[in-house]
Amino acid sequence: MNPLFVGIDVSSKNNVVCLMKPDGTKFSTFSVQNNLGGAKMLSERIVSALDKLQLSEVTIGMEATSIYGDSLVYALREDGSLGRYQRHIHVLNPKQVRKFKDAYPDLPKNDYVDAFVIADHLRFGRIASEVYMDDYRYRSLQTLTRARFDAVQNLTREKQRFANYLFLKCSGIAQNKDIPNTSATTLALMEHFETVDELANCDLETLTAFVSAAGRGRFADPEATAKAVQSAARGSYRLPKTVNDSINQAMSVSIASMRALESQIKVLEKAIEQQFEIIPNTLTSIPGIGKVYSAGIIAEIGDIRRFESQASVAKYAGLVWTQHQSGDFEAQNTRMIKSGNRYLRYYLLEAANSVRRCDSEFRRYYDLKFHEVNKFQHKRALALTARKLVRVVFRLLKDNRLYIVPES
Repeated sequence: MNPLFVGIDVSSKNNVVCLMKPDGTKFSTFSVQNNLGGAKMLSERIVSALDKLQLSEVTIGMEATSIYGDSLVYALREDGSLGRYQRHIHVLNPKQVRKFKDAYPDLPKNDYVDAFVIADHLRFGRIASEVYMDDYRYRSLQTLTRARFDAVQNLTREKQRFANYLFLKCSGIAQNKDIPNTSATTLALMEHFETVDELANCDLETLTAFVSAAGRGRFADPEATAKAVQSAARGSYRLPKTVNDSINQAMSVSIASMRALESQIKVLEKAIEQQFEIIPNTLTSIPGIGKVYSAGIIAEIGDIRRFESQASVAKYAGLVWTQHQSGDFEAQNTRMIKSGNRYLRYYLLEAANSVRRCDSEFRRYYDLKFHEVNKFQHKRALALTARKLVRVVFRLLKDNRLYIVPES
């Protein structure tokens, strides 16, 4: 089959389009608005070109540009006039398109050239699989799991910011590994005590009662914890009053942000669990993976039938390592590729970290990989454990079967 190639350079306001014949010559270039009317005009121009060139197949491609191309993909897929033709829609990695363009060093940089390069990249092939849109349930779930991902990343950054403020106000607590920097107890202490001296000189019985209440009875020995907090406070730096007051204000905002983000994550997780109920799967049979992590994986994979093997899923997630070999030499230390679906990689890593605590086979594998090296032990072992999890995920989804817990 000889398809018409359509390269689209997407922006927030306009989409620049290049229609390319099967032999690589340019048929036409034009610009349409990035709205429903523009999408309809684009479809009409594509259909007109197909009819004029007597072609029955079209391959459409655009770069991944945040959210600006999502609605266009939906519109092109749902368009009835295009439905009469065999069509393929691809969302390309901008890095791959940029590397492809490097083969044409004399080309200038503008939207029309970019659209031409995308169309030519489609013509040469070796591109990612088609956009999976046969079941919108996956897309709906994906919206929620990606929103949760963003909220978790924001919470992580806010916790780091608070940890910096904590060191400034009470360096001793920030340095004490037995007192978590962002625990509910630490937050309550920083809110209640204006200065380090107030905390250091507080009556031990009063402080013990405060710690017990803030920790909601989780401390086996609240008095010992109170003594540790007080000792850390006495060894901390003292700040000038004006600086201390500004730190308190900044901490107050940071604490409010963390609580708001934690609340948002809970709301999203509840919505994820509800949406996940309508998607049949067997991943929750794996001990420790849970509905949220399973949903994050399923949302990005979609229909497992679009992947040929577990290796293709791993590559899609970016859980593969580069090879560095020349002649008889082959490097032992290699890096993971920097491309791949970061959302799928995140949920696989989080799931692997949870599963290795609950499943004896994964726990043994993680421990084995952890002790193979002397640096980056956890990071490396977790990545390899996630790669092992990919094989299990692929087989469970492919065969629609439950996970069998290995004997300890």
